[in-house]
Amino acid sequence: MKTRQTSLSNGQSAYHRDDPDSIAAFQGMVISYYADHGRDLPWRHTTVPYRILVSEIMLQQTQVGRVLEKYPAFLEAFPDFPALAGAPLTGVLAQWQGMGYNRRAIALQKCAARVVTEFHRELPADVEILSTFPGIGRATASSICAFAFNMPVVFIETNIRRVFIHFFFADRETVDDTELLPVVERALDRKNPCQWYNALMDLGTDLKTRVPNPNRRSRQYTKQSAFEGSDRKIRGEILRLLLAEKRMSKKAVCTTFPEEPERIERILGDLEREGFVTRSGNFVMMVE
Repeated sequence: MKTRQTSLSNGQSAYHRDDPDSIAAFQGMVISYYADHGRDLPWRHTTVPYRILVSEIMLQQTQVGRVLEKYPAFLEAFPDFPALAGAPLTGVLAQWQGMGYNRRAIALQKCAARVVTEFHRELPADVEILSTFPGIGRATASSICAFAFNMPVVFIETNIRRVFIHFFFADRETVDDTELLPVVERALDRKNPCQWYNALMDLGTDLKTRVPNPNRRSRQYTKQSAFEGSDRKIRGEILRLLLAEKRMSKKAVCTTFPEEPERIERILGDLEREGFVTRSGNFVMMVE
């Protein structure tokens, strides 16, 4: 069967999702790209499940460059599941500073505690089980299984989605993940899924710089809200403040920020409910 391909405006080939030869050509293109342009990242030099888990949680909604700065120090401070599970939350958050989305640090520590108490310090190689862990959805559970255990699982994340929409759905204005998944499954390198997904993610990252974002054509596309002036930014600043000061009156926290005191009190309430801070009378402090 002759491989059927068409040409996209940027010179790349559009592959046909129902054509086995076209799928094979796509696989060859991806692997060739990775051989020439694959990134050298520290979590790609390990299959230790703990280290893969840390990298996957860190990479959620955080740029690779920032993770590269934080990842080695975090592993040095907490080298394994027992070390992370037994650390004070203040210490974990101190190492996490600058990563954003601090609730991920709590989720990661809870994952470590569950591994220690329920799984004899061994991360389960099971997508269904990992999907029940704090802060881990099915896509992250699948990526952990692919990278830590080289399991031929099928999943989509933002860079993978970008690649498949760009190369297989050039003729479509709107694409749903339910349409992408069968193509992702057909294209999967089942002998080496770890390398395959690394290659797809690197290609997706590169595409982002070269073409209008294909993910805008995804039904699952959502634009991230602005950070400046957001509750998320204020949350991070409150946590940095309390990590430095240890204990402050609620009034002192509120007057530190130019926002309305009612907004700061609401955010403090959210942080308390989520387990970051605790109150004693009129004072606020980090949970140990």
